[in-house]
Amino acid sequence: MEIGIDSFAAAAPAGSDSQTENRRKSLTELIDRIVYADEMGLDVFGIGEHHRKEFLDSANTIILAAAAARTSRIKLTSAVTVLSAADPVRVFQEFATLDLISNGRAEIVAGRGSFTEAFPLFGLRLNDYDALFSEKLELLLKIRDEEIITWKGQFRAPLNQQAIYPRPLQESLPIWQGVGGTPASFVRAGMLGLPLVVAVIGGETHRFRPLVDLYRQAGAKAGHAPEKLKVGLHSLGYVAESDEKAVEEYYPGYAETFTRIGKERGWPPVTRNHFNAQTGPFGALVVGGPEEVAEKILRHSEALGGIDRFSFQMDNANLSHEQLKNAIELIGKEVIPQVRKLK
Repeated sequence: MEIGIDSFAAAAPAGSDSQTENRRKSLTELIDRIVYADEMGLDVFGIGEHHRKEFLDSANTIILAAAAARTSRIKLTSAVTVLSAADPVRVFQEFATLDLISNGRAEIVAGRGSFTEAFPLFGLRLNDYDALFSEKLELLLKIRDEEIITWKGQFRAPLNQQAIYPRPLQESLPIWQGVGGTPASFVRAGMLGLPLVVAVIGGETHRFRPLVDLYRQAGAKAGHAPEKLKVGLHSLGYVAESDEKAVEEYYPGYAETFTRIGKERGWPPVTRNHFNAQTGPFGALVVGGPEEVAEKILRHSEALGGIDRFSFQMDNANLSHEQLKNAIELIGKEVIPQVRKLK
């Protein structure tokens, strides 16, 4: 099982710095954490894509390229690329370039995103949410598999014997599909034979098992080999030296962040009882000391019928750069060895 981290490049609390200086510092520290994750033996680091004031990842390939120049082995991926609001030609060109810079370590996780700001920003209709993604995913896969493209769709100018460059170092650039809880998305990924990243940020992970089974069934029915149908799990989490310390450091920022987001979406405020349920044996949050976290990753894997990748989403709780680096060290030195020993 691969273990890594996904980041939304959250801007740290400004403190006494100016807003501009704070953003510069936040990105510098993020790249430093990616380098540290590489040094600590983590397998993958993903950067999301948002178009909101509190996040700095609207151009995630630039962040990944900066990290590629300073790392040597860790895989670098989006988490996710909001493909519905992007031009697949440009997405492929950017990640193919990243693949060349990183010596073959680039990946794409294509998804529709959990926020909607990109649609009006790029002049798209939210009513076309699914049709946009379906068409653009089809084109992205065609570009990956064919150097010269002839294609016609609804939302983009047609391509007629058009060559797309550069080509990546890898023979086939890995493209995963990121999904939430929509059954049709799981079926689509299975039919296309794409590896799957499931974002479980609340509730109980085992409740996603029927959807993962649906994905595997659709893939098998389409004739894809089982080893091609990989499953990754993206979960909110944090690791400290003990369960108590992890909760003490993570809860205040988590509660603030998700209470604020909840106001936009009609969710109730976060309570400690809710948080405790989410960090319990079956809850989606993977927060604790190294031993508990390793055991919970394996419980999640078992609940979903086996997973191939687990990614922590940690920088959503106003944690300091030092706390996040400490968590990365614990993941590399203690969590990963325990997961691989216990598996």
